[in-house]
Amino acid sequence: MSTLTPYNGSPVPYLGSLHLPIQRYGPGSNYQEDDHKLVVVMVGLPARGKSYIVKKLKRYLSWLGFNTKIFNVGDRRRRVADDYGNGINDAGNATTMRDTHTAVPSEANAGVKARPRRHSSAFFDPNNDKARAIRNMVAMDVLDDLILWLKSGGQVAIHDATNSTILRRRAILNRLQRDPEIKVLFVESICNDQRIIDRNIKLKTNGPDYVGMDPVAAEADFRARLCNYECAYNPLGEYEEHRDVQYCKIIDVGKKVIAYNIQGYIESQCVFYLMNINLHPRIIFITRHGQSEDNVLGRIGGDANLSEKGRKFAATLTEFVKQKIAAFAERTLAEQQQEEDEERQRPLSDSIALANGHSHYPPATSSLHEYPTSSETSSVDGTPQPSLEIWTSMLKRAMQTAEGFDPDVYTIRHLRALNEIYAGKREGMTYKEIMEQYPDEFEARRKNKFYYRYPGIGGESYADVVQKLQPIIVELERKRHSVMIVGHRAVVRTLLSYLMEIPTTHMPDMEVPLGYVYACEPRPFGNHLTVWKYLEDKDCFVEIDAKSALQIRQTNLMTPPAYDQDST
Repeated sequence: MSTLTPYNGSPVPYLGSLHLPIQRYGPGSNYQEDDHKLVVVMVGLPARGKSYIVKKLKRYLSWLGFNTKIFNVGDRRRRVADDYGNGINDAGNATTMRDTHTAVPSEANAGVKARPRRHSSAFFDPNNDKARAIRNMVAMDVLDDLILWLKSGGQVAIHDATNSTILRRRAILNRLQRDPEIKVLFVESICNDQRIIDRNIKLKTNGPDYVGMDPVAAEADFRARLCNYECAYNPLGEYEEHRDVQYCKIIDVGKKVIAYNIQGYIESQCVFYLMNINLHPRIIFITRHGQSEDNVLGRIGGDANLSEKGRKFAATLTEFVKQKIAAFAERTLAEQQQEEDEERQRPLSDSIALANGHSHYPPATSSLHEYPTSSETSSVDGTPQPSLEIWTSMLKRAMQTAEGFDPDVYTIRHLRALNEIYAGKREGMTYKEIMEQYPDEFEARRKNKFYYRYPGIGGESYADVVQKLQPIIVELERKRHSVMIVGHRAVVRTLLSYLMEIPTTHMPDMEVPLGYVYACEPRPFGNHLTVWKYLEDKDCFVEIDAKSALQIRQTNLMTPPAYDQDST
């Protein structure tokens, strides 16, 4: 018996008392329980993209099966401001620094303590000894929590803070090196592009440190904070190298990468992944193939042709995606033009006033750096590239779904890694036949669908699908233009679980019906998902609520199995 529930980003409590094994499928069977733990220590000035890198890295490692958690020092600083003395002014004295926007209405919240206001830029002054001591104390307290979590079963912990001085990093190293099973990887984010920095500053001034504050005042305060950090900033370099510390520098979001002394498997995975990320605007379209002849019969696997309905869907899909790509290119170009106009119209005197003596570190490049639009990108040699690339599996039903795209206009790639999960000896059977003829297998798969591997040579599990899609994910991150993927149910589930950070324990139970198109647009703080549904009677696509579209099938493991045609 099963029901459907929209995925809301939190764990879905449908596994009852079943305890699944810790996911360790990422590096294969060679990875053992007693292998080392890893702490990724972020380094860099504010507004340099550390949060962007941290969230992407956590999503990737979690998808690979590593138990990964982010420990954000800024969040702790804001939460425990009262415990650490609230804000610190220029003289080093404690001050509550509240404003009217943070007060709690007494009538509605009787007895509730008002939330302390943000720390001002003076709190980050390197000459403010009391504030510096508090910031270091918070950072080390977070580090202690991080270590405790690792010793309780965690695998990769990310210390998300500026950690921008040698003194801070020395303290972190000294503490972590007390535990020989814990390895350390420093990751520094450096940005020389002033346009990206200005974008990040706008995002920061809308963050929790500046809730309810005038935007101009917030930006001035944040730029003053940047100036304070720059005065004391020590990039990664000789100190870490003299101690043989693993580190990686990501410059301008992957344009340049410097790696030093990378030794471990997880560390190498981190560096390889971060080498491929970029900020170019693009959309990742994901859909299943059109209805096949085997779909009509309810048979799994195989290499059937599209049915008549499937060919109709494919023709409409082609025109639909072309229209969406054209609209996206127009929107992206308009946004970039607006940003450039605002930059040109901003008086130089305003910039100087906001900076309040701020000088860029490292030296900024031109603020009007030209970005390629999503309608046309360029390869390394400058050759114009199409705005959309088509990837399909090597199975006929997927390739036929993409036949409407002209190969002279679009790059079309057929990739074996996108093939459907291989059912081994059960290829060509229906689920009803498997349930009736092999009830023990059917039950084993129902109870542990992610790790169950179909019997026979080449039979696969969902864990195997993650393994074979790993290069696809890295390639998607590397691409600087839009991609449409025509795949299969298990493949679409696995890709969406990565892009939308859905736990792999829920991924095999995601509903991904035929006729749905998922459009994932990478943004600074996560991926934005849009979903369309194909209406056969009207031969068109309509947008539907994305949250409700990501439905998780909830199975009651205490009840006897029932035949379910759509249970892959």
